[in-house]
Amino acid sequence: MAPLSDATVASRQRLADRPVVTSTLTKWTQVDDGTCGHELEDTVSSIEWIAYHLPDPAFSTPDTSVGDRRATTPSAGDATSARSFSRGIWIGRDEIAQLPTFGPAWRNLRSAADSRCGTPDLSNQNQSTNVCVMAKALVFARTGQARYRGDVVTAVRSLANSGRYSGTALSLGRELGAYVIAADLIDLERHDPILDALFRVKLAALLTTHTFGAADDLIDCHERRPNNWGTHCGATRAAIAVYLDDAQELARTAQVFRGYLGDRAAYVGFKYGGPSGQEDLSWQCDESRPVGINPVGCVKYGLSLDGVLPDDQRRGGSLTTSPPKENYVWEALQGALVQAVILDRAGYPAFEWEDRALLRAVRWLHDVADYPAVGDDTWLPYIVNNYYGTSFPTESPARYGKNAGWTDWTHR
Repeated sequence: MAPLSDATVASRQRLADRPVVTSTLTKWTQVDDGTCGHELEDTVSSIEWIAYHLPDPAFSTPDTSVGDRRATTPSAGDATSARSFSRGIWIGRDEIAQLPTFGPAWRNLRSAADSRCGTPDLSNQNQSTNVCVMAKALVFARTGQARYRGDVVTAVRSLANSGRYSGTALSLGRELGAYVIAADLIDLERHDPILDALFRVKLAALLTTHTFGAADDLIDCHERRPNNWGTHCGATRAAIAVYLDDAQELARTAQVFRGYLGDRAAYVGFKYGGPSGQEDLSWQCDESRPVGINPVGCVKYGLSLDGVLPDDQRRGGSLTTSPPKENYVWEALQGALVQAVILDRAGYPAFEWEDRALLRAVRWLHDVADYPAVGDDTWLPYIVNNYYGTSFPTESPARYGKNAGWTDWTHR
């Protein structure tokens, strides 16, 4: 076994210095009748579990297959700078301190923060409790009023103590990331290190917890589904990696995302075109070399496909010179843009990758499909304008999305 790096030793020591927390872990077993039974294992220390499972960021196993799920250390130039985990997963507290406490965006955010969010249910892909809790975390970070932090703590405790997850990877990808961001915004690690330790155990487990439907787990969803499923899963995967200070997991997330954006040399493990036997690759620029976002200059039958998200655009039917306004494309961008923000803040220039693939995607929707953001996608143009200096149409207050929101305040 390779020796541990200084960074890993220091990271594990920080964990070991926290109060020791014990929790009962459940081992699931297959019984003769085909159902899942369970038996309780010995009570173990959550802190010890986390410390033992932390990866060594200095150790890199050669990646012999782009479809391999192993995390790999980023190559030179992949990250613009060494990750400073104190900057904030989504936005830093120092940045929030500069934001206004007046105007329609703030009033909308404050109204949401003052509401009852309900009990988190990660298996309900349409639940808005996640973004409601995110609103409370943002308002706490700006005002310091403890009642907002208390509501976030209650939600996180509910998740940390919840049972085994039972649902789809899409639901998990949509719902979980906002809670991770909220925990970061209230600095849960310092405020309640015991709960933080339990939450970290839960997050680590949810990366590979079995899910139903079109993906086996959150990581499989990110690495196999090049559409709205995969982008949402990737955004949550990135948030978890940063929260857990897991540099190798973050590097792998970045590698897969770069492949999704069109860099087939980075990653090509996706399954394109829909269900087996019914594949539709007609929106791909090159059907023999499919990608998540079409490359610069792509034209078919006189129609620009530069920036098209083929695996979501196909949901509106096969290629036509009168492109349908396909809402799945904007939903996929919800996951992709959140993923890009998290990676960018971690030092990966995701907004620049593949000739600014994300900008080209939004331009195609506006210029070719004549389909600007509407409804719960109206928070997305704020991110695009913020990172690219563009002026796509916006509205305020903007609606929150499925996995994040409030960008008319945070990213104006």
